[in-house]
Amino acid sequence: MEIILKEDVIGLGYKNDIVNVKSGYGRNYLIPYGKGVIASESAKKQLAEELKQKAVKLAKVKAEAEALAEKLSALHLTILTKVSATGVIYGSVNSLQIADELQKLGFEINRKTISVKDVKTVGDYVAVVKLHKEVSAEVPFTVVAEGETAVPAVETPAEAPAVEVSETPAVVVSETPSEA
Repeated sequence: MEIILKEDVIGLGYKNDIVNVKSGYGRNYLIPYGKGVIASESAKKQLAEELKQKAVKLAKVKAEAEALAEKLSALHLTILTKVSATGVIYGSVNSLQIADELQKLGFEINRKTISVKDVKTVGDYVAVVKLHKEVSAEVPFTVVAEGETAVPAVETPAEAPAVEVSETPAVVVSETPSEA
């Protein structure tokens, strides 16, 4: 007896497969429990039409994912975070922060589809966004200390001498207690 499976059956086949089974197994288990239907000519034609429609839909979804991947790969995110004096981040940068930055730019990306290696220091990194089972995008991002970006972007020449002068006494003060 030929049966078209309506869902995956362990040890027999996958959804939409046409399989040969014994008559009793088909009539008493597969058909009554909705796991399969008899593979008549009309059912086979209907299955072929459904598979064609699914193939078209899957191709469209994949094309949309590829277009989104191109847009994401062209981006470069900047993530502001609190950093210690040695350049180590308090906590770490994770997929949630990257998803938030992408959302600010108008991209609705689920954070579970974003994979990021451990980001514990300031620098340049790459996040991988899985958009489709065959399509993924690499999104470059830079982790920057919160105070750093505001000063250089607004007043670099005026602030540079003041920063150097303030660092010099701090070094002298820190050396004096360590010697004593």
